[in-house]
Amino acid sequence: MSPESSPAPSDHEAELARTREFFAARAAGWDTRFPDDGPRYAAAIAELGLHPGDSVLDAGCGTGRALPLLRAAVGPEGQVLGADVTPEMLDEAAARHPGTATLLLADCARLPLPDASLDAVFAAGLVSHLPDPPGALRELARVTRPGAPLALFHPVGRAALAARHGRGLTPDDLRAEPNLRPLLAAAGWRLDRYTDTDDRYLALATRA
Repeated sequence: MSPESSPAPSDHEAELARTREFFAARAAGWDTRFPDDGPRYAAAIAELGLHPGDSVLDAGCGTGRALPLLRAAVGPEGQVLGADVTPEMLDEAAARHPGTATLLLADCARLPLPDASLDAVFAAGLVSHLPDPPGALRELARVTRPGAPLALFHPVGRAALAARHGRGLTPDDLRAEPNLRPLLAAAGWRLDRYTDTDDRYLALATRA
């Protein structure tokens, strides 16, 4: 098939390509931009209530900042998976945290995992980078067992993050509680707790 006759990429694939391009160029220096976020990650992961032997996914794991914390929570007998769509981010995660997790080059809307195979999902800064948030949240629900927790996290709140990028908050922000609650419910999650302050964003949900 000639290039002229090749089908155009779908909106989903085009958005994934833009995400890969953005993060590929920033992977090597990503963690140096936010050197003080570690304690906030640790506090958010603690609220997942993980146990030794659990299976947990870091969805959109990036350079793997959360992976050692998740490994410590589930112990050597547990399973830690990290999924990301950007190979360069996964390369950084593998180099920084060798042997900590099984890394998957995967779209969170199309995970190569069995149904109900996970005990928890952690996702830092994920929702705003998803081409299809409803589809990805449904997929995360598919691969978790009933009653499993989901943590949607960011080390700063929505207002602080918008200010960092020179923007204001908009009413259509999917991370806002009035928008997120029905979005999660439609995907099979129950929003239990919601925090959005200058120094933390954390939405804790349970697989219905």
